[in-house]
Amino acid sequence: MTQIERILTDRQDGIKGFLDRKVDEYNRPGFIENDPICIPHRFADRQDREIAAFFAAVLAWGQRKTIINKCTELLARMDDKPFDFVRNHREGDLKQLLGFKHRTFNDTDLLYFVSFFRAHYMRYDSLEDAFLPPAAANAEFRMEYAASYTSFPDAGTYASSACMLGNLGQSNFTIEQALNYFRNYFFTLPDAPLRTRKHVSSPLQNSACKRLTMFLRWMVRRDDRGVDFGLWRRMVPSQLICPCDVHVERVARKLGLIRRKQSDWKTACELTENLRKLDADDPVRYDFALFGLGVEGEL
Repeated sequence: MTQIERILTDRQDGIKGFLDRKVDEYNRPGFIENDPICIPHRFADRQDREIAAFFAAVLAWGQRKTIINKCTELLARMDDKPFDFVRNHREGDLKQLLGFKHRTFNDTDLLYFVSFFRAHYMRYDSLEDAFLPPAAANAEFRMEYAASYTSFPDAGTYASSACMLGNLGQSNFTIEQALNYFRNYFFTLPDAPLRTRKHVSSPLQNSACKRLTMFLRWMVRRDDRGVDFGLWRRMVPSQLICPCDVHVERVARKLGLIRRKQSDWKTACELTENLRKLDADDPVRYDFALFGLGVEGEL
């Protein structure tokens, strides 16, 4: 009998007990050092953490060591003061960003990201507002372009019940809608380069949105382990979607948590739905176990 078969058939332990132990093993401060989440952990102020975390998530492509090095370089170009830089930079300061490149993300993309952050933080204190549709937060800036996004896609188009966000303000809407809304909002500035759109995905593209769901985990999820930040309170941990990267997906398939053959938004929702059966209040905590098992090659 294989290890997987023993895990799935052992009535005294089972998959929940196995994954709970692995969560306890990987959800600890030692995890931070070699993971992109170490980038926002270098900062104490909320806005610095939001910006650093967003860049770390968007650039999370390739080996973790390389990702960390490129994020370190990027933030050094901002004098290691990302919020101050995006809010108060002058035109000449932008020359510090020229020449930056990681994979297909280059300085054209970076300059637009900085423009977006400046426009957003001129109106809001937190990046969380960028994920809240007008139905959940009456926002003047967002309402200026609401005509281009007058309705959300039907919640059943891609989503399962795992995608529900819950009550925010006076309206129910889904994580799916929040991500679709964010992408639309992100690219509303008039100088948005077409090439930059590939760096911010959404469920409308049937993408698993693994980078954005990881970013949301960092910002929303909270426990006493000191890894995730739990900075945002208008989204709740019980409704997060599990980041479905190659390591998580491989292990989840071996454990029978994913049945779909594709790797898309429905797959991320299917995985989260099954994780909610193990912990309805905090399903995404199992991201630590699945990712850790994948990276360590234990399975």
